[in-house]
Amino acid sequence: MKRKIITTLLIAITNTMLFAQAPNLNNGTKPAKQTDRPLDGYYKKSNILNAKVTPYASLREVDVMFSKRIWREIDLRDKMNMAFASPKARLIDILMGAIMAGELTAYDATPVAGVDINGDEFSTILKPEAAMSKFADSVLVPIIDKDGNQTGTEIKPGEFNPDSIVKFRIKEDWVFDKQRSIYEPRIVGIAPMVKKKVGGQSFDDQPAFWIYFPEARQVLATNEVVNRHNDATGLSFDDVFVKRLFASYIVKESNSEDLKIKDYAQGIDKLYESERVKKELLDYEHDLWSY
Repeated sequence: MKRKIITTLLIAITNTMLFAQAPNLNNGTKPAKQTDRPLDGYYKKSNILNAKVTPYASLREVDVMFSKRIWREIDLRDKMNMAFASPKARLIDILMGAIMAGELTAYDATPVAGVDINGDEFSTILKPEAAMSKFADSVLVPIIDKDGNQTGTEIKPGEFNPDSIVKFRIKEDWVFDKQRSIYEPRIVGIAPMVKKKVGGQSFDDQPAFWIYFPEARQVLATNEVVNRHNDATGLSFDDVFVKRLFASYIVKESNSEDLKIKDYAQGIDKLYESERVKKELLDYEHDLWSY
């Protein structure tokens, strides 16, 4: 009898302790702390995130035996350039994110007579909001008064669609350094292209703004390029530009008349002229050496 009473008391004490330790769902008890986000995979990708830009070798004016400025365009609809438009890592999203965060500076692409006749010499700084507005087509928005009546209209920029950017223009210098006996291209600036519409009429693609490429290299070096064949590419956007892993066509070479190829060639002749300029650049290096 005594043993039965002791057993009953032990059970009662145990139940009381469990009840005291159990959370009360009705007394506002705080939920359990959320654990850290799990690793999405079996290894941590940090090489690209911690990458540093490899600087170009310094150039002296006395060592530059040959220099030629080239403007070319990268069409993202080309199969070789599809990585620039990947939804996982769009080039335009990376650039605009850095501009809005104050990490990059956008320069106005509007020509200024006597100062910047082509609008690509980084002469006028754009505010981040002004740079973003370059992408959106202007729309007429009605002005409504407090009584709900329309009193007029005003022009406001529309929403920016990153998929609408299908071309980039780059400005580069091809230089032969006699000190190192190296002939190489160096990108000076990059500009997203937009199609201007005025009064319902569309015009040729124009640069929205220019970005100074040496300033953008650190941003590009810490963003990985998406590859459809291999997720472990180890390539950044900076690698793609420096290693020339893109397809493009030349739209202008420096000349005394400051003419673009489309100013003196039309149709298929523009492509032939682009290839002629490209071959001329490559032949220069080939003709330097004797075999």
